[in-house]
Amino acid sequence: MTETNGTNGTKAANGETTPSKVDVSIALKANDAAAVPDLLQEISSLGENFDSNDDQARIKLAMKARSLWKSLETPRETMIRHLWAEPSVMCALTAGYDKGLWAYLAEREGRLLRHISSMGYLKEVGANTYELTNFTRSMSIPVIGAGYPCIAGACVNALGQFHEYANLKGWKDPTDVYDSPLQHGYKTKLNFFEHLHNNPPYGQQFHHHMGGYRQGRPSWMDAGFFPVEERLIKGFKEAEDTTLLVDIGGSFGHDLTEFRTKFSDVPGRLILQDLPVVIEQIQKLDDKIETMKYDFFTEQPIKAMKPGYSKLLINENVIPETGAQWEATALDIMMLTLLASRERTRENWDSLLGKAGLKIVNVWTVANGVESLIECELS
Repeated sequence: MTETNGTNGTKAANGETTPSKVDVSIALKANDAAAVPDLLQEISSLGENFDSNDDQARIKLAMKARSLWKSLETPRETMIRHLWAEPSVMCALTAGYDKGLWAYLAEREGRLLRHISSMGYLKEVGANTYELTNFTRSMSIPVIGAGYPCIAGACVNALGQFHEYANLKGWKDPTDVYDSPLQHGYKTKLNFFEHLHNNPPYGQQFHHHMGGYRQGRPSWMDAGFFPVEERLIKGFKEAEDTTLLVDIGGSFGHDLTEFRTKFSDVPGRLILQDLPVVIEQIQKLDDKIETMKYDFFTEQPIKAMKPGYSKLLINENVIPETGAQWEATALDIMMLTLLASRERTRENWDSLLGKAGLKIVNVWTVANGVESLIECELS
């Protein structure tokens, strides 16, 4: 075995380092300096008539700004950001939320605040004096802040030790929710949801986090997304105990509550299904919404599918073959490591649903990176 000084080499799975043919000086140069002039021009053009109320314009400008930043950053700086800065700021933000009082943290834990400030999440206005930004102000809201201790405490080991799991399994995609990077990282036999709810308060924090994830994102019930009146309500045959909607794995009832708000006079039963431990945590829900304890890994108790009439609506990502958006690709990695699953392309969805005797009638999409509504019927 040939030893190297570690400056210019890669380490194999067995721990041995092999020399790299890439000179280390490349890590000290901008990632893509050639792209900078065009990016500056595009950012300037997008900024000329920027409308802060146009969300798609905001996202487009943010993506260009992100590209500029990453083009200017050196590989060495990217490495330090990934391995030092981002884990450290995750640590500091999580501690701040867990403490519950940013003012207390300002007085007692200046080291954490200094790093949070250096990462751009607080404004430093003097020695040991910081001013909240919209982000750190929002950290006091459970749907924003609660995800930090949940991910840090109950999920991050699955991502951090994924490479170990993949080496053990020969780099094959996991398909068993009881044999995934999560079980390897946390030395548990529980699946993801069992793992969360058996380690409180992570289960409740996760449901807050999912509520935060949905904030500001287009809803499938919005005008211009899925034609609810035409495709769902029109032709509904009302009878005693007829079910209109069953929300499977619906958490605390966010979707059905929204549906009741937007379509308050619609007849039919609205049923919210989730694990017993989730249903038992619900404190307030519209009287029209029924709750049902149910594990979606078991057979569905509501038998309501009729060919040519009933629909399965799947509010999920449909990953494009090219140009996938970063939120969707990040979620795909979370699905890989936590649930032995994946975010799917149209081809993946056709294959999966076809095996279940279903066909896709239409895929309703309003923007890249936002969940589509996949409308299905029995074949």
